[in-house]
Amino acid sequence: MLNPIKLEKKHFLSSLDTSFDEFLHILEIAKNFKNKDLNFKLQDKVLGLIFDKSSTRTRVSFHVAMSRLGGTTVDLNPTTSQIGRGEPIKDTARVLSRYCDVLAIRTFKQTDIEEYSKWSSKPVINALTDLEHPCQALADFMTIKEEFSDYKKVVLTFIGDGNNVANSLILYGALLGVEVRIACPKGYEPNDLVINRAKNIYKNKNLLKITHDPISAVQGANVLYTDVWSSMGEENQKENKDKNFLGFTIDPNLVRNADKNAIILHCLPAYRTKEITDEVIESKNSRIFEQAENRMHVQQALLACLLS
Repeated sequence: MLNPIKLEKKHFLSSLDTSFDEFLHILEIAKNFKNKDLNFKLQDKVLGLIFDKSSTRTRVSFHVAMSRLGGTTVDLNPTTSQIGRGEPIKDTARVLSRYCDVLAIRTFKQTDIEEYSKWSSKPVINALTDLEHPCQALADFMTIKEEFSDYKKVVLTFIGDGNNVANSLILYGALLGVEVRIACPKGYEPNDLVINRAKNIYKNKNLLKITHDPISAVQGANVLYTDVWSSMGEENQKENKDKNFLGFTIDPNLVRNADKNAIILHCLPAYRTKEITDEVIESKNSRIFEQAENRMHVQQALLACLLS
């Protein structure tokens, strides 16, 4: 029976914190959990959640994943703990390392989660930062693999803001050799550092394309992906972004320019009629809610591999 194998790196802060083989192993373990073919337990293990930003899917999926593994979760709300009163990260991390076996942290700066990992003696998981959302990307590529067995035949087009989700898709795309196209308005391109890291990994650098034309970006694509135009913490930019992103909505007309069997992904929450239409979300091509479910399975697998 397949069992989780411990990851080489102690922490999971970025999509590139797993090797190609480790990535495939996590997805295989996740598939086994999903199919109920694996009964692996982390008895008496404790997951600490520190969320500086709102969350539905990430928070609940981590809770349920740890529960299914036989462990427990402590939810550390910054508004009701000393974290929110300015306790230094190095103090919080060292104390929680003595209580918890693993920490999943959602925060703003990537440097903050790196600071947690520096001082924590237990594994730290990136549950979202402004730079990356690697747990989401794990679920995304699990969903893609369920549909297309060979990543080399996948053309993934992301329409919208070059945000943390786009960054993590780019990095995993480079690791897997997937053609990734990002279509965004000028000035909203993905992080330059991420693009350069990806190009250093890609054997064929032409597989990463950044464009400002959504119609050309979806030609022949078999995965169409979008996210909200204004991420958490960008509420003051919402009005400007809504104007700048006109024409970047995944609607039936855009979908018709893609491969006829293209699947639709969205990490949710969705603002229907903005980045995606209601009709597309509810279409037969949508895999959005399978994608959401897979968050739980990949995080269960990730926890098992970090703590095995």
